[in-house]
Amino acid sequence: MNTLDCIKTRQSIRAFKPEAVPREVLQQVIDTARFSPSYKNTQPWEVAIVSGDKKKALTQILLELLKNETPPQPDLTEPNSWPQKQQENINQLYEKRSKATGLNLLDPEIIKKSKMANFKFYHAPHVFYFYQNASLSSWSLVDIGMFIQSVMLAANALGLGTVPQAFAVDYAPQVKDFLSIPENKRLIVGMSLGYPDLDSPMNQLRTDRVDTTDLIQWFE
Repeated sequence: MNTLDCIKTRQSIRAFKPEAVPREVLQQVIDTARFSPSYKNTQPWEVAIVSGDKKKALTQILLELLKNETPPQPDLTEPNSWPQKQQENINQLYEKRSKATGLNLLDPEIIKKSKMANFKFYHAPHVFYFYQNASLSSWSLVDIGMFIQSVMLAANALGLGTVPQAFAVDYAPQVKDFLSIPENKRLIVGMSLGYPDLDSPMNQLRTDRVDTTDLIQWFE
């Protein structure tokens, strides 16, 4: 798979095969992603890879917190408003998903079910948690974002599926405590990873992208 095809064929996977990915393959993903660029070569990223019984136990903790209506405490503040252009993109996504699923994605009960699916990590065999020192500046968020993208592309090139998950860090203090991640770290995002079940209806929906001509301003 060439680089251009790898970028274009990457998609968010929400149904996985149960087989675990060999540890050496998971390490190969990170070995590749560590060559991502960063401001002044700071390399401000760390990864926790959770599998097996540890992942099952984490799922139970998160589901119990949700059941008890524990208020979320993400390390990064969740956006509560968007500029018009980005809000239009969100609206189009919700409309497309609603037509595909027949569900009202703004219904509180549907949102709760979506969180439950996130906390079960879509039954993927592995989950990656990305984090960094909380004292780092906003530049380091750009850097870890590039690292996370590299992880997803490396995984895709190796025949693996991924989905980045904001809901997975809703309960950041509890996740960090369970995984012995120091309090002075900030959780950025979780990511389910495994072999994709491409026959599942969950993986048939592809989101739209803004036309290239709407992204570019030429100066010559």
